[in-house]
Amino acid sequence: MQVWRVHSNGEPRDVMRLEEIPPPEPAEGQLLVRVRAANVNYPDALLCRGEYQVRPELPFTPGVELCGEIAGGARAGERVLAQPVLPAGGFAEYTVVDEATARPAPEGLDDAEAAALHIGYQTGWFGLHRRAGLREGETLLVHAAAGGVGSAAVQLGRAAGARVIGVVGGEHKARAARELGCDVVVDRRAEDVVAAVKEATGGRGADVIYDPVGGDAYKQSTKCVAFEGRIVVVGFASGAVPTPALNHALVKNYSILGLHWGLYAAKDPAAVDACHRELTRLADAGLVRPVVSERVGLDAAADAVQRVFDGVTTGRVVVLP
Repeated sequence: MQVWRVHSNGEPRDVMRLEEIPPPEPAEGQLLVRVRAANVNYPDALLCRGEYQVRPELPFTPGVELCGEIAGGARAGERVLAQPVLPAGGFAEYTVVDEATARPAPEGLDDAEAAALHIGYQTGWFGLHRRAGLREGETLLVHAAAGGVGSAAVQLGRAAGARVIGVVGGEHKARAARELGCDVVVDRRAEDVVAAVKEATGGRGADVIYDPVGGDAYKQSTKCVAFEGRIVVVGFASGAVPTPALNHALVKNYSILGLHWGLYAAKDPAAVDACHRELTRLADAGLVRPVVSERVGLDAAADAVQRVFDGVTTGRVVVLP
């Protein structure tokens, strides 16, 4: 089978190699799946660079989520969403997944859309509902709203009845955020984010802020968060990990909430199952639908991972082996 493998750490475009190897052999409790679509995630690039919290043994295959077809056994032919078992990631024609984590793909989504429903939307749901307790009528601010993680949060916020402010970088991404349904779009390259958010909220600020960026975005968040607001720290796509001023959180009376979705899979898998059922319901009702901006062949996976890391894409880029 064809598969992308990383033999040394570095930029994805430089270190990912398309090779021909035998399909992996599933161990006890695992399933062999034919990859129908593999969504590109920011962590795929971090894996290549050796900067992710998980560091698989070299060589490994990136690709942390997929929509696939079970290739054998009692569940043969079933279309599922799953996370591959590293070092055998999803940018391949076949890979292996843990049987317990192979969940039915929503019938209303095609393979590329289904592949993008899992990690980003689970992260958004847990961040907005489980951690921040987002309520109908509240104002939600989403940084990097046109990206894969941000676009999921925008849709989930709208589905919850929140007013959504999307912060983006550049007019192209501003158009994408408007098409997503953001009530207010702020272009951080052309506008003062803090002033724009305060103007849009009558000086009150945002009740919930969803931040996958860190760096300056986090600093802006602390200046435009509402009384009893909640800042959900999802990641650091800017490359800069902020140092919170806890005295500021005390004086302004807001909460800083960390979110590591992967821990739920280990510590509360029943909650992940329940979230999948809720996301499937929302997808079937047409309330959420992953925005797939590009569908590329397997041979273009390395370039796709690099471009997602560089922040030049909108929505989701999905590899179709």
